[in-house]
Amino acid sequence: MRERRRTVKELLVDAKDAAELMVDLAYAAVFFGDDDLAGEVLRLEDQVDAALVDLRAVCMLAARTPEDADALAGVLSLAVSIEGIADSAEDIARVVLKDLGVPRELRDDLRHASETVARVKLREENELSGQTLRDFALPARTGMWVIAIRRDVEWLFGPDGDQVLQTGDVLFLQGPSEGIDLVRTLAGGTAHELRPPTAEATLTNLDRAVDLVVELKNISEVAVGLAYSAILLRDRGLAAEVSRIEDRSDDANHALEGWVLRAAAEMDDPEQLRGLLHLASASERIVDAAQSMTRLAEIDDAPHPIIAQALAESDEIVCEAVVHEGSRLEGRTLSELALHTETGMEVLAIERAQRWIYRPRPTRRLEAGDRLLCQGPEESAPRLREMAGDARPEGDEGWVQAEEDPDD
Repeated sequence: MRERRRTVKELLVDAKDAAELMVDLAYAAVFFGDDDLAGEVLRLEDQVDAALVDLRAVCMLAARTPEDADALAGVLSLAVSIEGIADSAEDIARVVLKDLGVPRELRDDLRHASETVARVKLREENELSGQTLRDFALPARTGMWVIAIRRDVEWLFGPDGDQVLQTGDVLFLQGPSEGIDLVRTLAGGTAHELRPPTAEATLTNLDRAVDLVVELKNISEVAVGLAYSAILLRDRGLAAEVSRIEDRSDDANHALEGWVLRAAAEMDDPEQLRGLLHLASASERIVDAAQSMTRLAEIDDAPHPIIAQALAESDEIVCEAVVHEGSRLEGRTLSELALHTETGMEVLAIERAQRWIYRPRPTRRLEAGDRLLCQGPEESAPRLREMAGDARPEGDEGWVQAEEDPDD
């Protein structure tokens, strides 16, 4: 039987989800110095490449008129940006595989991150196989969320609560670093037993360089999220914010080069600093790819509807909610609210008085009128709006939802 050709929407979803997971896994490979995690990034890169080759072929077959070609040009433009993100994630992973040098100070800084990504394999003696994700309630027990599963060569992105785990499954999880060892133990593995970061009395030139690499990592992650949001919400203000982030990325990269040169002059073996430069360059290319995407939000004509459908049906959706007076969110910090635990949603940015605060800190206190731009599973969006006191119905402005298109 001839294999069914996948649709443009399916291929875009596959490529986008895989590329985003690649970025998370690549940085986690740096954090742990883990060749296996880096190898997973290369596996996913092959999947992205295959999906984008098929996508281009399907678009060529679908373009029967000049009007069709114009409409599908945006799809191909988005595909190029996704490919750029995937290629940059591969470069980050190769910092680990080629042992280009990752200073201990960088791993210590990454350890302070509120969330990280981990890879855990279910071994023969484990407590998870045969149970559904909902029954075992990993988030409640460990703080970690399963964002993807690899079973042999098949990938499942954003598994739902009915997914039954099997021995041999490779789980990819996101959450606080202290939850990783809990999951590893449940999966029949051994704990990493990560030691706490070493406290330094004064900031060195290397410390400053490392801080900039971490900033570039954070900038690149939020730039991609805001770019997808700009396209889905057709928000030129968000597109302009991505451009400002790109300027900040350039400034941080230039400053980093100076601190690396100063740090190298103080070291007997400056070779270990090569990895910092590679990581910064790859992060900057991710931001460039994100900025390229935003052109789809800036054009007068709406992008092809398949783009919105594909982004809305991917592993995670983008949702916005406005904080109202008297709501559960007003006057509380993000740390106090623990929105990821409560709703599964991560706050990408906050708009306040026509200014954007991206990647807000846990200490950020919310105010009435704040517009939250969040990313997470579609089923979590109603809960987020309920907590914000935002009574707009599903499908109203700012709610990203896919519509069926018989021609996709």
